Amino acid sequence: MRSVHHCHVSAKTRSSQWVVPANQRWAERWSLVGAEKERQKAGGLGSVQQAVRYQNQDFQALKEECLQNDSLFEDPMFPAEPTSLGFKELGPFTAKTRGVEWKRPMELTENPQFIVGGATRTDICQGALGDCWLLAAIGSLTLNERLLHRVVPHGQTFNRQYAGIFHFQFWQFGEWVDVVIDDRLPVKDGELLFVHSAEGSEFWSALLEKAYAKLNGSYEALSGGSTTEGFEDFTGGVSEMYELKKAPRDLYRIIGKALERGSLLGCSIDITSAFDMEAVTFKKLVKGHAYSVTALRQVEYRGRQERLIRIRNPWGQVEWTGAWSDNSSEWSSIDSAEKDELLCKMEDGEFWMSFQEFLRQFSRLEICNLTPDALSEDSTSFWNTTMFEGGWRRGSTAGGCRNHPNTFWINPQYKICLLEEDDDPEDDEAACSFLVALMQKDRRRYRRHGQDVHTIGFAIYEVRGCHGVHMKKDFFLRHSSCARSETFINLREVSTRLRLPPGEYLIVPSTFEPAKEADFVLRDMEISVRELRTILNRVVSKHRDLQTDGFSLESCRAMVSLMDVSSLCCCLLSGIFREFDLDKSGCMSSYELRLALENGGFKLNNKLYQMLVARYADSEIIDFDNFTCCLVKLEAMFTTLDWITPIQIHSFQDYQSSKPADWMA
Repeated sequence: MRSVHHCHVSAKTRSSQWVVPANQRWAERWSLVGAEKERQKAGGLGSVQQAVRYQNQDFQALKEECLQNDSLFEDPMFPAEPTSLGFKELGPFTAKTRGVEWKRPMELTENPQFIVGGATRTDICQGALGDCWLLAAIGSLTLNERLLHRVVPHGQTFNRQYAGIFHFQFWQFGEWVDVVIDDRLPVKDGELLFVHSAEGSEFWSALLEKAYAKLNGSYEALSGGSTTEGFEDFTGGVSEMYELKKAPRDLYRIIGKALERGSLLGCSIDITSAFDMEAVTFKKLVKGHAYSVTALRQVEYRGRQERLIRIRNPWGQVEWTGAWSDNSSEWSSIDSAEKDELLCKMEDGEFWMSFQEFLRQFSRLEICNLTPDALSEDSTSFWNTTMFEGGWRRGSTAGGCRNHPNTFWINPQYKICLLEEDDDPEDDEAACSFLVALMQKDRRRYRRHGQDVHTIGFAIYEVRGCHGVHMKKDFFLRHSSCARSETFINLREVSTRLRLPPGEYLIVPSTFEPAKEADFVLRDMEISVRELRTILNRVVSKHRDLQTDGFSLESCRAMVSLMDVSSLCCCLLSGIFREFDLDKSGCMSSYELRLALENGGFKLNNKLYQMLVARYADSEIIDFDNFTCCLVKLEAMFTTLDWITPIQIHSFQDYQSSKPADWMA
């Protein structure tokens, strides 16, 4: 049962882009361990292409060792023992686990297969574990082959070079991890105890469930959850949830934007009792069942615009029979060519319905917004996610919510700068939209010790001119939050889509009660590299005295990865470039560049200046976009080195000894 708590503070509403941590995080982030972790991440560790080896197990090395020894892999990190099953109802010597054996697929059928004819919903039949939330997410994954094969790597088989070892990849709190398992599966009375395929000879889903159980500590740790949790761990996306009875006015626009960006969308109808599960309504909708949202469309219908939404039932066949269903009379009242276009592309189990009917019939909408690495290369719109790690610690950073004014201020604080107004606002008010998500880490693993997820939420405050300052108790006594999470709730993640006027804000994540300890990640769906380039080029195009060919994607990537938006704004808005463009030509000579950098506080030797000119000048002429990129790179470098030495570099050799030599790339 979810518990919902309300923090009794006044609030207005909504939104934000680009997060940077406040000063109290600086020492922690740049500790030796933190710096090494940042270096590894910068090198790609934890990315889709270079997943972290979970528990330091190397799949290829372990497999080759088994093949050389002519043996089958037995995983010491997740042994075929009762402790891997669970700790309570599935604990040792309980009725549910009595008589359980661990067997390999080779022992269960003559010709076991990993995947036959592609992954389908019939490969995912629930067993004696309450993880239907996970199975719904796996079912949605089968609808996107590209995402599926990122979680379930290609080339795994029971035939060629079989060694009893398999691996799967999951997103976990900011990084991708590669999880190795053996193929010994729990069996009772000759049947798989948990997930299985309908015909019994296909094992990819059972092995995927085992790998996910290992990641969370045991099979029983997977009991109960939200489909969005599975969505996120299979894609790395950021999820949001809407109760359709309280849908925001602009939900149609939100869904449209999500579909444009390649997000995964699911919807469902609440059940009121166990007897409702998968009960079929009068018009053939299934309660407690996960549907997918696949499209939106507006059509001219009887002299007005009708908004339609397309839904897919992964079961197939069982489809909506109301208005705008396949054979309904409404289709005869729209243009025949448009009718043919909308109906001919539909798959079995897919149907249209009016958007208003959708809001009435369904209870909940879940959106998993994908990050750029999960999208195809030809996608036209991109989300970009910024993530920061933090923790609540008793006595230092676990202050509880605003109901506890004496300690609320000690919670971690994160600075936000909202820059870009919505290009298609619902009303005339200038505001910036964004999605913020707070996720507590590893809580399923603590269930074995009688602990579970905490009740969490966040509040947002407007701040001005408080750079690098951790706000104290008096600030929060004098100011109300201008936005917050809708509730404090005991879920792994709380996420809210928000809108606020451009400006500077502070996010304060907290548990509901003080002194609750946990690690967390705070994610912000922010502006993408492509959108940043559009903004920058739009800004500089208004200043005809600045000579520029426009910012390249490479320049914008460097800006996003190397520094925060506040610093970037300073670069753009300062008068340094105009002041030291002495001949007012709209560009700089190498001499003018040196004067400008020295005025900005950068003290460099001749050799480093020569390198800057070689990198950023064209025939010793520096235009505005190259000047900005140079300043961004220097600012990032000096900021990074500030924890080691005074903010001066007198020789390039000193710099080389403290940082990688590819900083100019």
